[in-house]
Amino acid sequence: MIKFLSTTLAAAVVFAAGLALPTPAPAETGIVIMHGKGGKNMKKAPTQILARFLRDKGFIVAAPDMPWQASRIFDKTLEGAMAEIDGIVAELKSDGADKIVIAGHSLGANAALAYGARRDGLAGIIAMAPGHVPELWASRFADDIAKARAMVDAGNGNDSADFSDINQGRTTTFSMAAKHYLSWYDPDGEAVMPKNAASLKPGTPLLWIVGEKDRMADRGEAYAFAKAPAHPKNRYEVIGGGHGATPKKGKGNILKWLKGL
Repeated sequence: MIKFLSTTLAAAVVFAAGLALPTPAPAETGIVIMHGKGGKNMKKAPTQILARFLRDKGFIVAAPDMPWQASRIFDKTLEGAMAEIDGIVAELKSDGADKIVIAGHSLGANAALAYGARRDGLAGIIAMAPGHVPELWASRFADDIAKARAMVDAGNGNDSADFSDINQGRTTTFSMAAKHYLSWYDPDGEAVMPKNAASLKPGTPLLWIVGEKDRMADRGEAYAFAKAPAHPKNRYEVIGGGHGATPKKGKGNILKWLKGL
């Protein structure tokens, strides 16, 4: 009782003196925004547009080149990419971020889910037009997976070879280390979104946002979103437009969700 009166009296003295009582500083939110596969981080890129929008709203934002950028295409395994994100998060924290949100577009969304499944303490995950579905490509890329696995098993995982890829219906060939291909394309491996969504750390809210013209929208909530641990701030949103436009067209939805964290 005496302690309570003393605290009250001290507050009254401060108020009478015309001084404001100190209030806790608002937590600063840092956001990592990752581009899609083969992306080029030009000014007009969808993730760069979103990054500028969120910076203007007061967020601390990093939108760097990632290991699947056009000039780097899969120069690291998924776990190597996770370590790279760790470094980006550390920089955001050094810039004053108290809370961290990991966001990504297309393959970047895939990586964001993987990161959320492996790291505690995140304020949220944003999966924009999620892409890269190795478990659905199992028969299409069976020969490539077998080749990569044979190279890894023979101790030649660091050697490069040509491997197949598909991106929004377009097939192509990339040259990369066999262990990198296996990491990203193994249908039972590290980059399977339903598995990573189900493994998100408890307490990590998920925003899954996809364009109505995106083929991922046809898979609905059941594909991966519904497998995430329950959280009152989990949101599944379908907006207008297609795959590439989601970070730009969805920026208002993303801002609203961020403000609600």
